[in-house]
Amino acid sequence: MTTNPLARLTPFPDPPSLIAEYLAERAAEESVVDGPAPWDIGSLTRELLDGMPTWLDAVCRWLNTTYAWQPHQAIPPCWMDHNALVYEIAALAFARADAYADPAGSVVVWHEQYERFVLRMNAALGKAGDDCRVGRHMDRPARFQLAAWPVLSTSADETAVAEPVKDLV
Repeated sequence: MTTNPLARLTPFPDPPSLIAEYLAERAAEESVVDGPAPWDIGSLTRELLDGMPTWLDAVCRWLNTTYAWQPHQAIPPCWMDHNALVYEIAALAFARADAYADPAGSVVVWHEQYERFVLRMNAALGKAGDDCRVGRHMDRPARFQLAAWPVLSTSADETAVAEPVKDLV
């Protein structure tokens, strides 16, 4: 008796029900939903954000299990501590859902998007990525440079005044 070797493959994780409903409402022809795009994590309401960390973590685990063959392809377990990765992973997850849901959608294009995601992830992580991937996350390495960036505030007479940044992280 032969076992099907493809039976080991797992399906892509489904988005949280609230997000799935929100997507369906936004896609309806007569939609009155005028909210943010669900992949724009920073713009979502608290209610819509509730299930996102668990789902996006499941997406990361799925991507790592399915595609990460080399160390540089692995999404680190501290991905939520890297703001750029949070936005990137959300965009990639929703793009995959779109590519596979539309019969005319280009699944091949999504795989090209995944490859570009890996390049951007590694550029964002830099040398710290190796440590992050083995569970040794450190706070933003460029923090000292960002701390020197002045915050512009406007006084009553509309003149911009630079104030030093105390802590950005």
